[in-house]
Amino acid sequence: MTTVVSWNIARRRAPWDELLEMNADVALIQEAGKVPPDLRTRLDTGTKTTGDQWSDLDDFDRWPIIVKLSDRVMVERFRRVLPQYKATGPDEMVVSDIGTIAAARVIPRDQEPFIAVSMYARWLRPHASVDSKWWAGYSDASTHRIISDISAFIGDLDSSTHRILAAGDLNTVFGSKDTKLVLPDRDRTVFERMDALGLEFVGPRYPDGRRTDPIPYGLPEDTKNTPTYYAPRARMPENAVNQLDYVFASRGFHHSVRTQAMNEPDEWGSSDHCRILIEID
Repeated sequence: MTTVVSWNIARRRAPWDELLEMNADVALIQEAGKVPPDLRTRLDTGTKTTGDQWSDLDDFDRWPIIVKLSDRVMVERFRRVLPQYKATGPDEMVVSDIGTIAAARVIPRDQEPFIAVSMYARWLRPHASVDSKWWAGYSDASTHRIISDISAFIGDLDSSTHRILAAGDLNTVFGSKDTKLVLPDRDRTVFERMDALGLEFVGPRYPDGRRTDPIPYGLPEDTKNTPTYYAPRARMPENAVNQLDYVFASRGFHHSVRTQAMNEPDEWGSSDHCRILIEID
C-alpha cells in the first residue's frame, strides 16, 4: 500500500515535523512556505528544481509542492514551464498560473506508477473596473486553470488508461447553496469538469471523517461533507465547518484509492486545514 498525505500547512513550521512522524510515502502540500533549514536534509521537496520557469518568476511562498517522505517510492517531478505553442519535453508540464499546481510521477516499489498532483486554488478578485460586493473573491477560475493543466496528462477517451491522483485545497464548498459565502453554481462546474475528464471525486466523504453537527447553513441535511478547515474566528478544529479540500482519481484507478479526513480535534494537526490521508491499495 502507498500512503499519500494532502495538506495545506498554512506556511507553518510544526506541520513539517508532523509529516515526518506519519510514516507516509508522499505528501501533496499546499501553502508550503519556506522549508525549515534543519529539515532540508530529511525532506526531499524538489523545490530547487533547475529550470522551473514559474519559480524563477516570483518568490510566491504559497506554492504547492510534492514531498518524498520514504524510500518505498521514487518521485520524478515535472518541471513547470510557461504556456507555449511548442510541445513540452517528457519532464516538463505547462502551468497556466503561478502558485496553483505541482505534479510528479510517483513510482512505488511494488505498484504501478501514477501521476500525483498537488492543487491550490488561489482566491482571485474581480477586475478593478467592476463594481463588486464579493469580499472573498472567487476561486473557481484558479481551479479551472488547474484542471486545464491536468488535462495534458489525459490522452485517451478511455479514462481507465490513466492513473492520476489529484488532491488539495480548492477553496470550494461542494453542494452548497449559500450565495453569501460561495458561488455555488460556479463551484459545481469544477466537479462537473473533473468528471468529464474521467476524474472521480473520491472524497473525503462522511463517514470517512467527522461531519459537522449541526449541518452548516447552505448545505443539505444529507450532506456528506467533512469539515477540513476552520476560519480564524473559529480558532480551533472543534469549530471547523467547511470542507475545502478534495481528492480526485482517474476512473478505474479510483477503486484502489481510499481517503480519510483526519478532522477529529485530537488528530487535526497544527494547521488551519486538517490532513487528508490517501491510501492506494
